[in-house]
Amino acid sequence: MPEINAKDVMALRNETGLSMMECKKALEECGGDAEKAKDFLRKKLKGKMDTRTDRAAGEGRVVTAIDPSGKAASIVELRAETDFTAKNEMFTAAANTIAQMALKMAAGPISPTADMTKLIDDIRIKTGENASIARVHKLEGAGNVKFGTYVHHDGKKGVVLVGEGNLSDDLARSICMHIVAKDPAPKGVTANDIPADMAEKERKFRIEQAMESGKPKEIAEKMVEGGMRKFFEEIALLEQPFVMDESKKVKEMLPAGANVTKFVRWQVGESA
Repeated sequence: MPEINAKDVMALRNETGLSMMECKKALEECGGDAEKAKDFLRKKLKGKMDTRTDRAAGEGRVVTAIDPSGKAASIVELRAETDFTAKNEMFTAAANTIAQMALKMAAGPISPTADMTKLIDDIRIKTGENASIARVHKLEGAGNVKFGTYVHHDGKKGVVLVGEGNLSDDLARSICMHIVAKDPAPKGVTANDIPADMAEKERKFRIEQAMESGKPKEIAEKMVEGGMRKFFEEIALLEQPFVMDESKKVKEMLPAGANVTKFVRWQVGESA
């Protein structure tokens, strides 16, 4: 049996919300493989375990910025060893400065520049902590593009949303708040945007469950299709009940001619 270290157990606990003992047993059962352990726990508890994303580990801060032109936005995650440093004014200022720097760079994931790194080095020197730039991303748009942003009050979750058409600033911000607050968190704007590997993993899991109940594979696959439609509705942004008025879906909040085309949701400590 492989040796299971406390770090791996804690990582699994942060992701699943289960007890340290349950997570350790699952890792032992699965030879230390974290992905297999997650599936093992899910099957054991019939898919009802707590997988809320707000259990991601780590201290730090997420910040966002919108370019004055309204044609670009950025999102940054910095990490620190303690919450005390993450709430420090110097740490927050560095995160905001890096977000502004990112607006002047090419769109997409951004590797830290020397100037960005210097800001973090200064924090390391003054706090004695191993602060780091976890990730930086810039989004661009053209035409009638509209950006919305929102960072939760604790600074640990943030969203940049890209829309188009007749999308007001208030509604764009409200949808960003929905994306931060919603459980389960949306994984794409529509069902077509859900990552293929995520959809395939869910489909395989549901088929295995149906077959374990004694159903032939052909029948199990047909049974799963209805469940997959529900799965997509639960994690596709536009299909989710709007958190501020759950009698309506997010898509029903959009005025004629408005649309959401993309969003980036980050949380401190999660796997990129």
